[in-house]
Amino acid sequence: MTADDTVFATQGSPSSRVALVTGAGRGIGAAIATRLHRLGMRVALLDRDGDAVAGLARELAPDNGTALHLAVDVSDADALETAVRGVADTWHSPDVLVNNAAHTVAGSVWEIGLDEWDGVLATNLRSVFVLTRLCTPEMRRRGWGRVVNLSSLAGQQGGTLAGAHYSAAKAGVVVLTKVFARELAAQGVTVNAVAPAAVQTPAVDDLGVAAVSGAVRSIPVGRLGRPAEVAGLVAYLVGEEGGYVTGATFDINGGSHMR
Repeated sequence: MTADDTVFATQGSPSSRVALVTGAGRGIGAAIATRLHRLGMRVALLDRDGDAVAGLARELAPDNGTALHLAVDVSDADALETAVRGVADTWHSPDVLVNNAAHTVAGSVWEIGLDEWDGVLATNLRSVFVLTRLCTPEMRRRGWGRVVNLSSLAGQQGGTLAGAHYSAAKAGVVVLTKVFARELAAQGVTVNAVAPAAVQTPAVDDLGVAAVSGAVRSIPVGRLGRPAEVAGLVAYLVGEEGGYVTGATFDINGGSHMR
């Protein structure tokens, strides 16, 4: 990292900032990566589907090198460390981290095998722990940073549509967000969570027509959310205006959960 990079990151120039978005190959992650890139950030797109993030990187930055694709499974802690080092070598250590990657397996709580449980928790919760510890020391040193973790309505209400292990992991994300927020607040690093209800994404489509139709009937606004709506909320939280917000979980659920 050059001296200029450090100065710009601290002073808040969007064009010098580096964002790392996990699960960026499709759906909410792709929408967030696209929004942050349009704000002028350099964006590292991380997903286990290398073709998907390579395609999005070409779409966002065909010529100017402001989008980097990383084919990584977030359940692999060693691969995450290598990826973060690669981002730092290419630009500098991330100023913004969006922990979006998730894995769902629908089914009864009684049918979840231990290997499946461990796999879902590794993707949905452990990766948040690992990446936050990898990325935030440099944010803290520079005196500025933003972390946004994607939780879920299921993590607040204990829904089982996407699996009990998914709900348990997303509840853990909310608590882990608070833990890191307290640790990092004094150094200019905010950590927040966003908790969507059902959003029109390939992952939700994979749950089947009957499940999606049932979900829509339970949402007061009468429709699924849109990835761009979630991306807009994340964009606020990672900007200068979000500097006084930390340790919070933001609902974006069409009125499904009011408090």
